[in-house]
Amino acid sequence: MKAFAAAMLATGVAFAIGLERPYWAFITSYVVAQPLAGAVLSKALFRVIGTFVGACMAVVMVPPLVNSPELLTLAIAGWLALCVFVSLLDRTPRSYMFVLAGYTAVLIVLPAVEAPGAIFEDAVLRVQEITLGILCGSLVHGVVLPGSVSKFLLGRVALILADAERWSRDSLALEPDPALDGERRRLAQDVTELHQLSIHLPFETSRLAPRVRVVRALQDQLSMVMPLGAAVADRIAALRERDGVTSGIEALLADTQGWFDRIDAPRRQREWEAARLIARCSAMEPDVGPTSDWTALLRLSVLSRLSSLIAVHLDVRDLAEQMATLDRRPVSPRIPALLEGRRNRELHRDVPRAVRGALGAFATIVVGSMLWIFSGWSDGGTAVMLAGVFLALFSAADNPLAPLKGFLVGTLIAATLGAIYVFAILPRVDGFAMFAAALAPPLLVLGSLMCSPRYAGIALPSLMGMGSPFIIAAKYSGHFATFANGMLAQVSGIVFAIVMARLLQGAGLEQAIRRTLRAGWRDIAERSNLMAPPDVRGWINRMLDRLALLAPRLAMMGKQPGEPLYDVLRDLRTGVAIGELRQLRLDLPPERTAPLTTVLSEVGAYYRRLEPDERPPADPELLGGIDRALDVFARDEDAGVRRQAALALVSLRRNLFPDALAPSEVSA
Repeated sequence: MKAFAAAMLATGVAFAIGLERPYWAFITSYVVAQPLAGAVLSKALFRVIGTFVGACMAVVMVPPLVNSPELLTLAIAGWLALCVFVSLLDRTPRSYMFVLAGYTAVLIVLPAVEAPGAIFEDAVLRVQEITLGILCGSLVHGVVLPGSVSKFLLGRVALILADAERWSRDSLALEPDPALDGERRRLAQDVTELHQLSIHLPFETSRLAPRVRVVRALQDQLSMVMPLGAAVADRIAALRERDGVTSGIEALLADTQGWFDRIDAPRRQREWEAARLIARCSAMEPDVGPTSDWTALLRLSVLSRLSSLIAVHLDVRDLAEQMATLDRRPVSPRIPALLEGRRNRELHRDVPRAVRGALGAFATIVVGSMLWIFSGWSDGGTAVMLAGVFLALFSAADNPLAPLKGFLVGTLIAATLGAIYVFAILPRVDGFAMFAAALAPPLLVLGSLMCSPRYAGIALPSLMGMGSPFIIAAKYSGHFATFANGMLAQVSGIVFAIVMARLLQGAGLEQAIRRTLRAGWRDIAERSNLMAPPDVRGWINRMLDRLALLAPRLAMMGKQPGEPLYDVLRDLRTGVAIGELRQLRLDLPPERTAPLTTVLSEVGAYYRRLEPDERPPADPELLGGIDRALDVFARDEDAGVRRQAALALVSLRRNLFPDALAPSEVSA
């Protein structure tokens, strides 16, 4: 109902002030429709900026190239390709702004080829009409019963916290659930969703929004839950295999599970219990020395990682409470330290995929323009224009054919409804009130379907088709041939986009999986040889983003994310261990770092050799290097160095050689 009200308001104002293309205002009001007020306003701002930039580029390109259609085609195709490339690298809601700047220029330039003298007027009118639709949509969705981004975000945070705490609690079980690992991987997608929602927070209207810094800090702490929980579960499993779970550790695990069950208690009680558990972990840690066996090192690892896991969940709870309060004062003394140095989340950037999408948009405009010119079809420009728009819109999709087919179905539905309205209903309508009432039934039904993930891909193109000039502007209401020609151009444009997507992106999904895996392995190889301080949180953020990208792609390919070849979570833990070893190397004098340098070099060489088709086992020489480093640092005079080295090397050994014998058994 809100989307319908916004569309009718935009259309009515466009009629009243005499805009030539009121259907652009109508279509825009549906394009910016969102259930959350902040999302509407942010998308509206991005759309205004993108439209203005695209219109400016159209005005800049056409006059000097009007007598050279070949150069004009290359220029508009190159601009669209550049905008698609930048949008695919951005991967936030802001990317819509870049896509819109690209295809707005296409929508202005191609229809103006036959009348280039009116390019400035066309561009100005286009900006006016779209801005009107944006303003009306923002007014209705942002002011009339606005849906709060803050309320939705806090609800999602509550669900994510409950899931993360349940997963961490279940990680402490002596009999692990095989499904736990797959459920824990969903946390990567949850953290990515929080990042996307936080983009809209500055545009919130319905309440005092949480500070973006708090959301960023919460993302950082949540990102630590996955590697820590997985490490604790791995060490417990390793100890069980060696009958190394003592009664004290078993009691500690049970008490920690009880703390997770009572984590909703008041903050002081929660902190007091957590401090006692962390103190017990520290008191039970065995000393590292020359006589320490593998079981003792595993106990040290599980107790240390458990202590860190408890501390992280304590910070997550405090940050969630800070988000929920309207008071800017910290709810806990730890909040200021947690907010220090927060930054934007580091996302995976797939440059080859961005290049591929840009080339697809470029080729679509160039090939389509050639077919249009040689065919002599007057409405062929509409088909080329729509094909370029659709390739740009769906270039970020793993499988662009699916949404394109949905657009084809939606356009056919709109063509059918449009024919009924243009030739049977609208000729009998008199006045805007009756016009709005006549359009209400299909618009309300299709608008409600926009909220359904199952039908949104068909409902939106149907609504956009209902905004055709034949319906909204009542043009050509008595000319069936003109109407049919226009509908045929729209359908032809979508079919051409489907053909180009199939030709240019047929193997895109499999290649995207391979590139994402290679990017993670390349990062590990490069990180292993760096001498700079390790950026552990930046590494975790990038790998969690890759995990969030890989999980649905692997599901589409019928593969499991936990298989050895695709186990990004294990690679994530390996990168964390590498960061710990690099930090230890920086803290020690150069003459004592030779064993660490050897191990890091061999790890880098192993990951540099990996290929997505087959993942060979790690080199036994690397296993020997890790064991020698363990032996060297177990004899170090500094107890802190012995502990730090043991924790990092044990983690690295378990990640790369989970089935290996104990170091003493290997040497024997």
